[in-house]
Amino acid sequence: MDSPSNRTLRLLSLLQTGGDWSVASLAERLEVSQRTVRRDTQRLRELGYDVQSRPGPGAGYQLRPGTKIPPLLLSADEVATIITSLLVLETWAPDDPSASVARSKLEQTLPPALRRRAAATAISTQILQESPAPVDWALVGILSDAVAQGARVGFDYTDQHGRQSARMVEPHRHFLRNRQWYVVGFDIDRGDWRLFRLDRMQSTSILPGAHSSREFPFPSIERWLASDFGRVGAPAGEAKDR
Repeated sequence: MDSPSNRTLRLLSLLQTGGDWSVASLAERLEVSQRTVRRDTQRLRELGYDVQSRPGPGAGYQLRPGTKIPPLLLSADEVATIITSLLVLETWAPDDPSASVARSKLEQTLPPALRRRAAATAISTQILQESPAPVDWALVGILSDAVAQGARVGFDYTDQHGRQSARMVEPHRHFLRNRQWYVVGFDIDRGDWRLFRLDRMQSTSILPGAHSSREFPFPSIERWLASDFGRVGAPAGEAKDR
């Protein structure tokens, strides 16, 4: 069965040929119902494509003349790099379809020569099962948006001793260390930079409100970790809130 993503790409390809397409014609070409055509057209609009509709008994669609569809400008080496990276994620998280779906969508948008390179890379690459802990990509997305916006996040946290608490944090960076995903951020209530394991965070959300951005006090996370989490000269110990 054709996936919604692949079907939407096929619809876009038809509309890009120009002209006014009736819903019935599109349904016949795509071998789907007219209701599915309308739903996929709405999905294209949500992605930013200016698809115009013609109402009435002979309802139809057309891509607005002059709409610019930005090309995917990648070299063969860049395609190989992206495909290999996605294969790593596919192998490391076999129960999470995000990476395989992303690879399928990428391959659908590539021109023939680059599509062949992508297929060749996938066939010839073997990733070993030396995987990190699974990661919640929705949580990664929330943290990424918060960092980009300079926003704070709120979440429920369970530390390494099983203690639970509600936290308000200004996230700085998330990273992979010793096969676990972490985020380092400034804990507002504790007035200090802290380290949190992503798999111990629950009910994470971006908090409303504006505030001044805070500069990370070390040149890199590696330096901060090497300084015993900012406690220079203190005996090495566990990270706060791990």
